[in-house]
Amino acid sequence: MNIAAIKTYDIANGPGVRVSVFVSGCTRGCKGCFQPQTWDFSYGEAFTDDTLRFLLSELANPHIAGLTLLGGEPFEPRNQAEVARLLRLVREQFPKKSIWAFTGYVYEELLAGRVGNPALVRQMLSCLDVLVDGPFEIEKKDLSLRFRGSSNQRLIDLQKSRENHAVTLWDDGYQRGGMSCRASL
Repeated sequence: MNIAAIKTYDIANGPGVRVSVFVSGCTRGCKGCFQPQTWDFSYGEAFTDDTLRFLLSELANPHIAGLTLLGGEPFEPRNQAEVARLLRLVREQFPKKSIWAFTGYVYEELLAGRVGNPALVRQMLSCLDVLVDGPFEIEKKDLSLRFRGSSNQRLIDLQKSRENHAVTLWDDGYQRGGMSCRASL
């Protein structure tokens, strides 16, 4: 697996300050994708044990809220084994930090075992707190949406979804607008 980029102080891809890993490789090819260079599986640098140690050391910083995986496509069958290993290690070493992943696949597709290795996909999902699912659809592009690019994409709270036995959307209580400021003199 190759890594297109690592951002160690990312505030755009999940709540708080995060370490974000952009994996290389995607066969989906969404029209209007903001990272088309990451479609190439050989783009970027190889994911090595040194890369893994670097990520774990960055995640150890107390100000880091968690890890976010993006792409490319983390759930691409060619990426699943390495992504699953990374997720297991992060979950074991940092159980209180949140783990998010963005995917062009739909959650139900992943659950049904229709993407790559069903056992690896289940392992990956079991390590995640939030899954941002669905392909980017340029016709549904909406820059006002938080943590997603088009209105068909969902922010799924996987823990609550497992508890409720139904897809439950993530909500951190953030509301766009509606906030008032009062000046005091």
